Amino acid sequence: MVRKPASAPLFGVIERLQGDLPWGSLLDAGTGVKSALWASGLATERWTGVTADSGHHAETQAALGKALRPQDRLIAGNWTDPALLAGEVHDTVLAEYLLGAVEGFAPYFQESLFARLRPLVGGRLYVVGLDPYLAGRAEDEAGRMVQAIGCFRDGCSLLAGETPYREFPAEWVLDRLRQAGFQILSAQRFSNRYPMEWVELQLATSRTLLARIADRDLARALLAQALRLRQEATALIGRQGPMACGSDYVVSAA
Repeated sequence: MVRKPASAPLFGVIERLQGDLPWGSLLDAGTGVKSALWASGLATERWTGVTADSGHHAETQAALGKALRPQDRLIAGNWTDPALLAGEVHDTVLAEYLLGAVEGFAPYFQESLFARLRPLVGGRLYVVGLDPYLAGRAEDEAGRMVQAIGCFRDGCSLLAGETPYREFPAEWVLDRLRQAGFQILSAQRFSNRYPMEWVELQLATSRTLLARIADRDLARALLAQALRLRQEATALIGRQGPMACGSDYVVSAA
């Protein structure tokens, strides 16, 4: 399922944390179009992107085009496979929203993800994640609207036979990184504001999923609910601007 991808400012945070250290061999452990295009602009010796999503693989391949150098690789694979990149070590490893995405391709593997990546990290690991915003009840109108849209999207996903992403808070990530033998170098949170573009993306994804539901009466009722959510979000954003809710985080470890 679609989530808000890392914004340019979060990639900028990673660049500042990297400082003068060479990128060397960069592994994008959960690649997609945005992270792959960002990495293509870095002075890397080589780049390896891994995704378990065949759709993301095709989109990323097309987006990179001639930016994919002879020494670069775009691989379709799942981190539950012990043979995937076995014996390799990379100077820099990026796990950009990978933790939440694991649920759709390897449910319950999140506990083992950082231990699986540990032998691949020769220098720095950067983890970009999203604090779960569907946990608990939001205290303001903007937060409740973001939650309503997120719950609607995930409900459509389940009805269509897909597994929604499962996000984990930064504190959970820090604990699991330490258990996997990493040293935490930096951990930062960045407040999120969700614009109308995000609303449109989530509801468009939901409509695509609803087309796969056999019960067409239910699908039509949910399409009507999507329209109501869009109208309410449009009015709210028109009054208050982008909806403030929750945080992204960037963690660097070695």
